[in-house]
Amino acid sequence: MRPLSNFVIRHSKLSLFGFIGLVLLSLIGGFQAFGNLKGGGYYDPNADSAKVTQMLIKDFNQNDPEVVLVADMGRSVDEDQSVQNADLITTALEQTAGVKTVTSYYSLGRPATLKSKDGMAVYFFAKFTDTAKQAEVSKNIQDKIGGNNYGATIYVAGWGPITSEINHVIEGDLTRAESVALPLTLLLMIFVFGSVVAAGLPLMIAGLTILGSFFFIWLASLFTETSTFSVNLVTGLGLGLGIDYALLMVNRFREERSKKNSVADAVQTTVLTAGRTVFFSGLTVALVMVGLNFFPQYFLKSFAYAGLVSVGLAVAAALIALPAFLNILGDNVNRWPLFKHRAPKDVGFWSKLAKFVMRRPIPVILVSVLALGSLAALGMNVKLGQVDDRILPTDNRVVISTNQIRERFDGREGSPVEIMVQNATNTKIEEYATKLSKENHIVRVQTTLGIFQKGYLVPQTDSYFKNYVKNDWTRVVVIADVEPRSPEGEALTKSLRAESNNFEQLLVGGSAALYTDALLGITNNLPWAALWIILTTIILLFLFTGSLLLPIKAVVLNFMSLFATMGFLVWVFMNGNLHWLIGDFASTGTIDSSSLVLVAVISFGLSMDYELFLLSRIKEQHDLGLDTTESVAVGLQRSGRIITTAALVLAVSFFAFASSGVSIMKMLGLGIAFAVILDATVIRALLVPALMRMFGNANWYAPKWMKWVQKKIGLEH
Repeated sequence: MRPLSNFVIRHSKLSLFGFIGLVLLSLIGGFQAFGNLKGGGYYDPNADSAKVTQMLIKDFNQNDPEVVLVADMGRSVDEDQSVQNADLITTALEQTAGVKTVTSYYSLGRPATLKSKDGMAVYFFAKFTDTAKQAEVSKNIQDKIGGNNYGATIYVAGWGPITSEINHVIEGDLTRAESVALPLTLLLMIFVFGSVVAAGLPLMIAGLTILGSFFFIWLASLFTETSTFSVNLVTGLGLGLGIDYALLMVNRFREERSKKNSVADAVQTTVLTAGRTVFFSGLTVALVMVGLNFFPQYFLKSFAYAGLVSVGLAVAAALIALPAFLNILGDNVNRWPLFKHRAPKDVGFWSKLAKFVMRRPIPVILVSVLALGSLAALGMNVKLGQVDDRILPTDNRVVISTNQIRERFDGREGSPVEIMVQNATNTKIEEYATKLSKENHIVRVQTTLGIFQKGYLVPQTDSYFKNYVKNDWTRVVVIADVEPRSPEGEALTKSLRAESNNFEQLLVGGSAALYTDALLGITNNLPWAALWIILTTIILLFLFTGSLLLPIKAVVLNFMSLFATMGFLVWVFMNGNLHWLIGDFASTGTIDSSSLVLVAVISFGLSMDYELFLLSRIKEQHDLGLDTTESVAVGLQRSGRIITTAALVLAVSFFAFASSGVSIMKMLGLGIAFAVILDATVIRALLVPALMRMFGNANWYAPKWMKWVQKKIGLEH
């Protein structure tokens, strides 16, 4: 840290304006990122279901339709007028730019399963020439064909319209979140620092972090699939961490100036103390975010990239641009005061709270653990699901359209189960299809031989049903009446895979199987991600503190906070509570698995952020000769206000996303806001002082060889 501080002090203008110039230059590429980002990314690309999808596209020239339309004719669908209206709808779809093929109840031989139970509505399916433009083409269909047109009421559903609506809602959410978070954050900064200039510095660092991050998101999008939601994380995390780190640095600089140290000395001490904490904090959060890369879904991998970028730039801006600016400003950092800035004291609210807790550690621990345990218990009945149209507001046109499919049709025609069997004879296919068609929740089994319903074969002559054999693979299509991305869809997939058969090889794909394999991709890799997070966190905290016990305590407390947060999210989003606070959302009886993992990892990393903020000041006081009780009291007094403010800033930054119209963004915003507030209050203000008081001198113990390692690599305090 010393060489960096010396360089920044000697070359302050170069460091500041050079950093700002690089960020501004990066925007040339950064603003191009938005066009390259993609929706989806929730599936495991290495699973059997993904192999089936690739076979369907490559060998059978088949994939699920991007758009599924329901046309309510207002009369029997078999009347002449309904047929004429259907021709108009088909023509309109075929003339829409980007549409490759259109099929419907009428073109597929009028099978009963493509007709609603009341006989007044039918399916239309549209496939596109370029899936990369599915959102754009889907929006055109929604705007121009959906609604009351061509003598029918047309409902537009499917993954293409879902993606289009999500992108549209996210754009508005991002603008609204920033318009709410920035003014509130500025007010918080003014309250903490008392002057407009000092309050503006954290916002400057946050702005540089966010703008610079777009460039790296753009680079990532050039080489790998990157989720559109990564922009939200860059905004929230960049704003939160940028301000957190700047808060720590500016506060320490003003503290050093209050001791009458020169500006240069104050900057150097700030970098060597608060800067060291920022470096370790950023490294810890970054390594925790790497844990998301253990999962196969690019939705989660995208957040790993976004997290690494945001953290890295926040640390760089706080250690290069900010010290340089402080050296230039000097005492002008206090210009335009709104109220008088007071020098920090060693006795105050936080030190009194710490001593109150440390006089009665056991009762405080028992009450705190009971409260956290009660929250964690709310998540005991968690059921994992996956995103579908219901992540959008209940009055969204895609949700209304998809509900028509759920309520009026027996099977999910747009989301079939796709089964591939190898080296199958017609006799084996017939036996297998007959058996499947008799199973619960199976509406129809479609094979090269025809359609099987309730054990009976209905021969088909249309060539559409004959294109079911390629090379040595035969395609079997199963239409079920269960929600594909749900526990019922998972149970169906598992039962199909467990079904006895005489085939050489059988692969199950389709929406339900993709969902099932996505869950397995998370649960199978979760232990490895957790192991990585635990080990890297413990190692880094040891190198930071030189203690054997403190890192273990920190990890245990973080998991307690994490489980409490998970329980809270299950209570809200699975059980459907707090609509009055975060707005309307659909409660499906499940909670999105990918979003839950995302909240868990980010919350763990940010919680460790505050652990380092607190431990750095406690250890500093202990190294000066204070005993454990006094070092904890003074350390909490010096850092309590900063930790609380930092937590409030992060909570505001992310809670702004809780107003999103997309429920997974609500979960991300509310979950992280809740986690950081819980951590800054119950964990840091109560449990940390209580446990450190109980452990006493054992807090600072480490074997000699571990101390030697810390000293050898030059990371001792």
